[in-house]
Parts: sequence; structure tokens; C-alpha cells
Amino acid sequence: MCAYTAIAFAPVQGFIEKSRKLRDLFGASLILSYLSWKLVKQAENSGFNVISPGSPNIQKGMPNRILLKGEGEFFRNDVTNTLQKSWQEILNECRVWIEREVPPKEQYYWQQEWMRWGLYTWEIFWGHGDSIESAMKDLETRKLRRDWTAINWIGDSSSLTGTDAIAWPRLGLEHSNPGRQLSSPEKAELKDFYQRLSCVLENLPPDGKPEGKFLAPNERLSIPELVKRLVTREDIAKSLDMETLQKKGYEQGFSDLIRMPEEGVGQWTGWFMGDGDRVGKKLQDIAQKEGDKGLKNFSEAMRDWGKKFMENFPEDLGRVVYAGGDDFLGIIYSSKPEKPPDPIEALEWLMGLSDKWKEHGQDINLSVGFVWAGHSVPQRDVLQHCREAEKRAKSLGRDRVTIRVVFNSGQFVQWTCPWDYLHILKQYKDRDGKTWDQKPNWSHVYKDLAHLKNRHAISFDPKEKKPDDRLALSLFQLYFNDREHLEQNCKCIVGDFPNELTKELIYWISDLINVGWQLCSNISSL
Repeated sequence: MCAYTAIAFAPVQGFIEKSRKLRDLFGASLILSYLSWKLVKQAENSGFNVISPGSPNIQKGMPNRILLKGEGEFFRNDVTNTLQKSWQEILNECRVWIEREVPPKEQYYWQQEWMRWGLYTWEIFWGHGDSIESAMKDLETRKLRRDWTAINWIGDSSSLTGTDAIAWPRLGLEHSNPGRQLSSPEKAELKDFYQRLSCVLENLPPDGKPEGKFLAPNERLSIPELVKRLVTREDIAKSLDMETLQKKGYEQGFSDLIRMPEEGVGQWTGWFMGDGDRVGKKLQDIAQKEGDKGLKNFSEAMRDWGKKFMENFPEDLGRVVYAGGDDFLGIIYSSKPEKPPDPIEALEWLMGLSDKWKEHGQDINLSVGFVWAGHSVPQRDVLQHCREAEKRAKSLGRDRVTIRVVFNSGQFVQWTCPWDYLHILKQYKDRDGKTWDQKPNWSHVYKDLAHLKNRHAISFDPKEKKPDDRLALSLFQLYFNDREHLEQNCKCIVGDFPNELTKELIYWISDLINVGWQLCSNISSL
């Protein structure tokens, strides 16, 4: 009887979430892919047949779920040791580099803290079964029984997460009690350390003025946060046999993304997070019908698509942070603060994403959360909005996209639409007869909707079960000229709401107008 082994490690989502800058996201992605790559190599050396991920020699974009053909409890220790050793090598390389390049005023006391992070950052999950389905199910069951210990931080907390200690030479001193405030001399030493480290990272003299490409002098990072930044340095990455960052033109750093410049108005940016629909069910079907070979082919096709998607993403549009196969994250932005990204161009690209997705040739749909965010919205909040938008796209029927516009205040408007109906944005025609190519005035339909709302001609009362949708549909027909199609395919387009479809149809039309007005019109001129 064939035996299968499924492996995963955590915390992956939390490791990515604790990111404030674009460089943090890339660093986290590089580390996670590197650790998975090390586990796959260990499995191959132990005689296991790697079914998934496909293309195991490609490190970048390596997912953290690994499916192997074979079984052996003794291998569990090898996996745990490999993960821990690989992570400790990353920590050690970064620590030694800092201690060498930034000599302390006295000495570094932080070695014990680095050792703790090396021991208590990751947790391995393990599953066995006589079929792929049973092995994956066993893995999910074991993940519910957590066996992981987080370390306690000491002293002042990181300015990024507020839950971990600041990495600096005096971290770990015995007299540093939990919650103790730093003295004035210690604060001065802390400030000096981050100033010198920022300068060294940008090859500047100690009293230089760094741009913050790697680290802003006023930031205070914990050890893992600092490591995410350092592994994006080409010399450190190469010393670990880790993938280096893909260059964008002549720029390998991240100074090209400036959401809020020192002078002028900060730029809005687009963030997209996508995931294949019902991938678990798809893998089960492939395993039953095509066996191990089918799964391997599927994984290879998805990883090959992710690699090409990341490498071929238009340089003038932005960057893809990671593309692990059936999931990806990217950013649309401008490297020139005086020329912010055009939301129309972002929408044009988004409308073609579904066709781009189909290039992998696999029978699997895509759900995406697209967030157009103001410059003051923290990156962690933006990522949370991306996840919520993607989740909404899946909950309303999958194979669709949720577009969410998040303002600097934290408020947002959103609209969810199937991929094959996203073109409705292009069908808008204003009162002057202007169409998409002529940049129509969306304020016409927006003001009409607001007027009807104020007069309660269109009901948005949540207690009303079946409001009259005729005026909303008439407004839609007037500006989009597609009422008949919308009515005939309402359940597919709006979502499956058996008891409240009429109400949700009104909301859908309202959301379309709100999002269209924000992204497709020159609001500043209104």
C-alpha cells in the first residue's frame, strides 16, 4: 500500500502580516520560499518522491505545503532540524553581518535573544495517509493541536508591531525587565545604532543622511523584522544561497515606491491579492483521476505560470511581491511621485487578469481582491483589506473580483463583479454621450444616485426585505444600457441571495456607481 506524507509549517500568514514596507513583504516571501526549498531538498535526499510543489529546483515562490510519496517517522526529526537549522543560518548571517559592519560602543549583548528566535519562531505540522486525501486531512487535523511556544519580549517594543523587543546592542541585558522604559543615555545609544545601521546599509558615512532604502533611522525593528530587510541585500542573500530580488530596470532597491513623499500629495496605490478557487477540491479530483503524475503536472503548470507572471509583470505598472502558483500578491504604483499611477490603467490591467490567469491551462477559476488605497493607509491595513476583499469575492460565488477603494480615513467603498462582466465599467456613457475612451463624467450618475437616495426614491433600508428596484434598474439602463442582461443573469452577477436578491441588486448598482466614480473620474475637478 502506498503511503503519503504532507508537511507544512507556521506561522506563515503572521510572518507576512508583520510588514510595513514593501521590502518587508519581499523579504518575508524570500525567507518562506527558501525554508520550503530547504525542506524539499531534504525530502529528496531522504528518498521521498516530491509530488507537490512541482518544479522543486525553483526556489522563488515555493509554497509551504509539501506533499511527498513515502512515509517515515524518522524523517520528521530531519524535517524539524532542517527547518530550524536553515532559519538559524539566516539569523546568524544577519547578526554577524551587523556586528561586523556596525561595531558597538561597548559590546553586543543580544546573542541570547537571536538564539531564542532561532528556536521558537516556527512550528512543523505533519500528516500521514494511505492516500493523498487522507494525508492532507491528517495534516489539517494535526494543525488544530498546536505545539508551539512564542518568546516573551523584554524592554521597549518595536515600532512596527508593538509586540516584540527592539533589536539593538543592549537587547538581552539581565537588568532589562519587561515594560522597563529606556533611560536617556540608552535612548541616545539606540538612536545612534539605527542611524549608523541605516547608513551602512546604503554605503554612507556614519553621519550621512540615508534615504531609507533599507531602514529609516527613526524605525525600531525587532529581530525578525530586521532580518526581513537584510535578506533583500544581494550579498547576504548570495551568502545563504537564497534567491536575490528581481531588478526593476536599473533599480534593485525599493526607493522607487514612495506612497507619501516629503513634499506634495501622496500617491494612491493598487494592491491585488489572488487565489485559485477550490484548489483543495481540485487536487482531490486530480489525485483520484490522474494520480501522482497528474498532481505533479498541475503543480508544475501553476508554478511555471507564477514564475512567468512575476518576471513578465510590466515594469512601468508596479511589482509582483510573490506568485507561488495559485496565489499571488502585487502592487500597482509609480516610481515618480509627481506622476501617480492612473486608476484607469490599473482597471484596464485588472480586466485582462482573468485571461492572463487562464494561460496556465488548468481548469481552475480565480478570485481576487483589488484594493486602491490612499497614501496614509498603513501597509498592514492594506493587506488586511486585500484579504477581506478576496474573501468577499469567494463568498459571493468565486470566479470574480472585489474592488475596494480605501480612503486615508480608513473608510471604504467596494464592488464585487464576475470577471466576464467587469467590462460593464467600459459601457458607461454620460449625459454628454462620452464613453470610456473619451473619459466620461461619472459625476452625472453619481449625483443622480445621491439625489434619489436623499429623496428615498431608492430604498436602502436594511429592514425592508423586498424594496422596489425599478428606479435603480432604470438608472442602470440610462447610463450602462444593459438592464435586460443584468435582470436575466442577476443571481450570477450579483451573487446568490435567495431571499434578498432584489435588495442586493440595488446595493450592487450603488456599489458599481460609487467605485466607478472614485476610479474612473477626475474627482478633484468636481
